[in-house]
Order: sequence, then structure tokens, then C-alpha cells
Amino acid sequence: MDGIHKGLLKKFHTLCSMLGIDAEGKRAIVESYGVESSRDIDTHDLVDLCAKLSERLELTDGELSKQRKRTMAAIGNWLRAMSMKNDADIIKGIACRATGYAEFNKIPKERLRNVAYTFNQKVKDAEQIDKVIAEVFAGNVNLN
Repeated sequence: MDGIHKGLLKKFHTLCSMLGIDAEGKRAIVESYGVESSRDIDTHDLVDLCAKLSERLELTDGELSKQRKRTMAAIGNWLRAMSMKNDADIIKGIACRATGYAEFNKIPKERLRNVAYTFNQKVKDAEQIDKVIAEVFAGNVNLN
């Protein structure tokens, strides 16, 4: 096995890990090339396979980047609604504490989506409560 083939094998396995493809998924990919081991895949086929996986990763990263931005916006909106100081570090820290991850960029897309939804709901709830309180104090509402 030459150096190029070895490097492509490493890239293949790295890309699979980054995409969350488990051993069974890798096995299915490898078997689709008519071989039993990734080492037996032709170098040209490995180049094509790595290109396809890289393209898929870029699409996934783009979606993940959008979800990170949405989550940061939701937390930022909540902080502003609570009249609290907010900047990127504070927002990322809150997201990390809320999800239990040590690094913001390691939080999976689904967890980011859940956090964004939760903080958006908190803002909506706070706005609704403010309306009710204003009506009560204005005497426009019967409390019973």
C-alpha cells in the first residue's frame, strides 16, 4: 500500500467519524465497492468516495452553522428580554451549560435546536406575562 492510498484511507475513516457513520455504515459503504475491507478499495475509488463524503460534510456543516446562529440569537433575545448583559462568550457559555457540552462547536444540531426552541419559548412566555401584568395593573381584567 503506497502513501497516497494510506492517506486516503485515513481521510475516509476521519470523514466517516465526522459524519457520524458507524462501523455498520462503513461496512455497507465498503461492500458497495465489492470488497470486504476499506484497504481493498481502489485508490481512484477512494478519491471519489472521499470527495462525496467531503461534500456531504460541507452540507452538514452549513446546516449546523445556521443552527448555531439561530441558537445564539435565541439565547441573546432572552438575555435582552431579561435586561441582562450579553455577548458571544456569555451566550455560548449558557448553551454549553444548558446542554452539558464543554465546547459550543461540539454541541450536536438536534441539541442546538432544542435549546433555541426553549429560549424562544421563554421569550414568548415572558412577553405574554408582561401583557397580563399590564392588564391587571390597568384594571382591565377580572382576576376571577
